Amino acid sequence: MQVIPPSTRIRKLDFLRGIAIILVLFRHQLLTPVLQTLGWIGVDLFFVLSGFLVSGLLFQEYQQQGSVSAGRFLIRRGFKIYPLYYFTYLAYLVPKWYYHKLDFSKIFYDCIFVQNYFLGWGFAYPASWSLAVEEHFYLVLAGSLALLVRFAPHLFRRWVYQNGFASALAGLLLFILFLRCAANIYFPGQDVYHTTASHLRMDSLLFGVFIAYGYYFRRATWTEFIVKHQAKLLCLAILLLSFTPFVQYVQSFFVRTLGFTMVYLAFGLLLLSVLFDEQMESKLNRWFHPRVVNSISRIGFNSYAIYLIHSLVIYAVSYLPVSTTYLQFALVFAGSVGAGFLLTATVETYFLGIRDRYFPRKTT
Repeated sequence: MQVIPPSTRIRKLDFLRGIAIILVLFRHQLLTPVLQTLGWIGVDLFFVLSGFLVSGLLFQEYQQQGSVSAGRFLIRRGFKIYPLYYFTYLAYLVPKWYYHKLDFSKIFYDCIFVQNYFLGWGFAYPASWSLAVEEHFYLVLAGSLALLVRFAPHLFRRWVYQNGFASALAGLLLFILFLRCAANIYFPGQDVYHTTASHLRMDSLLFGVFIAYGYYFRRATWTEFIVKHQAKLLCLAILLLSFTPFVQYVQSFFVRTLGFTMVYLAFGLLLLSVLFDEQMESKLNRWFHPRVVNSISRIGFNSYAIYLIHSLVIYAVSYLPVSTTYLQFALVFAGSVGAGFLLTATVETYFLGIRDRYFPRKTT
């Protein structure tokens, strides 16, 4: 059995996270029209990365312990996700309260992460729909793996070591694509729902799981193939993303069907190239300045907090007497990054300390 060393901070993955949150900022705060149109793909990059990283934790636990503890995993994710989310959510309620727009049923949906089904976007914080997708993914993934390992251990072992797991994931990805196409064809006029519903968007995260499977259980074979064809894979990724600066995704039938699949495939190919290339760190330093790479990686490390707070910063900046688009974007960028760094260093770090004291990792 191939065992991967325990995870540490991987700078090149933090760099990708940094790119993802910068794309989100481009989407939500105008700098140029092309960048704003392109920025929607930042969430899909987050999805692929989350699928890889989260499933990697479960795969490591299985490799080292021979079991998967869904409860412990979900508790640990809860300490990571919930305190910072609810802390910032209170701030988003202030404008709603001030303008007498509080709606407690919608707040309830936001708080239990079902806003993407009942509201489409989030209520107080519209971008929270993507957090709901991730929460549903955590429940499905951890629960499914735990049940398989417990009640069908021999089947699961055969799956992960004889490619059955990869085949099952590929079939599931095709099934979700079918569901997405069917939903858009037979239930028109529900563009937002077809954009945010978890069962129509979870394939981006599942493709990250597919990549994690190769990384943890087929690393030698996959490395040989990816290094050999890396240039072709990167060119294919660029080709798959080529339509994204020119299409408004919610309004596009193409994006809501095949487009989402093309985007997660592109980011999956990018992630494969980054993961399996041992020289990628030095390449990033050559392509960019090391200080640029370090700065974007630090932004990526704090990306969750930045994602949570950036819409509130945009709201605040909109009330400032700023005349130029460039200055507005600079203020939003600096304010979001600064506030995100502060929230990570205080709120998130505090609760992660509690988590690690009472619910330490089972893997070494």
